[in-house]
Amino acid sequence: MNACARLVAVCAVLVILGPAWAAEAPKDYPLQPVPFSAVTVSSGFWGPRIETNRTVTVPYAFKKCEETGRISNFAKAAGIEKGKFEGAFFNDSDVYKVIEGAAYCLKLRPDADLEKYVDGVIDKIAAAQWDDGYLYTFYSVPEHQPEKRWTRISTNHELYCAGHLMEAAVAYHEATGKRKLLDVAIRLADCIDSVFGPGKRCDPPGHQEVEIGLVRLYRATGERRYLDLAKFFLDQRGRPEGHKLYGLQSQDHKPVVEQSEAVGHAVRAGYMYSAMADVAALTGDEAYRRAVGRLWENVVGRKLYITGSVGARGNGEAFGDDYELPNASAYNETCAAIANALWNHRLFLLEGDAKYLDVLERVIYNGFLSGVSLQGDRFFYPNPLAADRRGHERQAWFGCACCPTNVARFVPSVPGYAYAHTADAVYVNLFIGGSAAVPLGASAVVLRQETNYPWDGEVRITIEPKTEAEFVINVRIPGWARNEPVPSDLYAFLDRSDEAVALRVNSKPVALEVEKGFARLRRRWKSGDVISLSLPMPVRRVVAHEAVKDDAGRVALERGPVVYCAEGIDNGGSLSALLVPDGAKFEARFRKDLLGGVAVVTGGAESLARNEDGMVRRTPVELTAIPYYAWAHRGPSEMAVWLARDESKVEGAK
Repeated sequence: MNACARLVAVCAVLVILGPAWAAEAPKDYPLQPVPFSAVTVSSGFWGPRIETNRTVTVPYAFKKCEETGRISNFAKAAGIEKGKFEGAFFNDSDVYKVIEGAAYCLKLRPDADLEKYVDGVIDKIAAAQWDDGYLYTFYSVPEHQPEKRWTRISTNHELYCAGHLMEAAVAYHEATGKRKLLDVAIRLADCIDSVFGPGKRCDPPGHQEVEIGLVRLYRATGERRYLDLAKFFLDQRGRPEGHKLYGLQSQDHKPVVEQSEAVGHAVRAGYMYSAMADVAALTGDEAYRRAVGRLWENVVGRKLYITGSVGARGNGEAFGDDYELPNASAYNETCAAIANALWNHRLFLLEGDAKYLDVLERVIYNGFLSGVSLQGDRFFYPNPLAADRRGHERQAWFGCACCPTNVARFVPSVPGYAYAHTADAVYVNLFIGGSAAVPLGASAVVLRQETNYPWDGEVRITIEPKTEAEFVINVRIPGWARNEPVPSDLYAFLDRSDEAVALRVNSKPVALEVEKGFARLRRRWKSGDVISLSLPMPVRRVVAHEAVKDDAGRVALERGPVVYCAEGIDNGGSLSALLVPDGAKFEARFRKDLLGGVAVVTGGAESLARNEDGMVRRTPVELTAIPYYAWAHRGPSEMAVWLARDESKVEGAK
């Protein structure tokens, strides 16, 4: 039988077997998120922040993209305008991220003026695309430079920019139904697929992101090639037979399925781990699943800040060694916090365990939220946990503006993390006032949440099924309410709380049986049924693992999911003499007039000073602490999350 005959025979067998393998359902996450567009947020905590993002942050980011030439680069690449390329070589990505944020805003609240503006930006992007689908303005201005394409994959971020374009394109199509940007993304993906893959180029991107974009494009189009290419890029990392390895900084030191320690650039890592979770879910690859689990254990057990942030080192914007968690020099890039949230949400969908949501929640109320001002137009790039009296000030913009533009797209996506579902179960992940329409098999149920979380722990959930039916509602019981600040031994509460979590259905107490962090409620639900959850919120004192040298002899304050810090402005101008003794008592009081409305923590502390005779004098003082996310809004001031509980750590006593 010649080769042609063999091929015909194989094809015939495939045709015969076709219905069997074609009928196999596509793999996916066992749990599906309820999309943000199906969740309505009332005022509460997140409502004003989402509105500020819509009315301030997104327009402000577009304005800055105009002022800095990011948008005109596309017009120049299209020949619409003349001039030189402006800014950093990866500036295209910032425009894409703001478009993604605008898409979410439009989905939540139609805005004809915003949509018209974005359409105009998209026209410039589409006009800048080359005939073969290539799109990257750095090699397109002042003229097309085809000889430079793909020549610096490890550093020039062509593929990183492409990934953000794909995410923006899918989001905008979902929000408006318009295909123009989606078609641009498809043509670019096809261009990339023609260059990279088995039997073609094997070098992966230096900065991960295209993998996430390709997965998202696969979901939007059903085109399997895009998922396969995402996995291909991941599979090439750590394999020297295909390219010269980039090393630890780009997580290109060993194959991804063999990695077990988080190393290198924290944002790149977080995006890679997110893509690995996607591939594990969509292909069923158990090696990927095991690897991403090992990496999570390493981060949460040894490299996670109490605020949920990651990336200890400013040098390389990178993870440090195990237990290397400095405070004043902590880098904790805002983008890295976002990447950590994206990753943990995916792991929850993959494993159904609320421990990942515990980390996600810690990120969004602390390490991420500190990255944007209450007014929505000033930003932190690093987010340290301590500052001297010179303080820190959020900036209007950055030459590398990845953080502000990432904020613009992340804030409106937060409601999409609040709920998940299977065919016959609902998961209440986050406590956010508002409502959600959750699909259940062929039916649906609306959940309405009333809560003032995170300022108090009372949550009321009204159930409105389309028809009376039996199904499961899983209500998350946060780790902090179960005496676990994080799902590892990296941090622990100094004082164990004996206050019990209370759960009721229609005012009747329900035994609290927690499985994977959820209280499981199976019953026949009818419209008007009410779940009431009471989460006690005492002020808690947190200590770090003994191996974290920078936190030895220190204590942090936390209430519910919110981590607190002390600022000099509230504490006599300085924190250097403060001691928080182990027996100190604290209480919380909500102050509507302060920092947009916050619960302020106050309690007994001591001011230490050494007399001329060498004796330490202790003076009782009242310590005032505010939520960490709200620091640096009232002028230069000292700040500390970790406060001295041991006399040897008090500067005034030395």
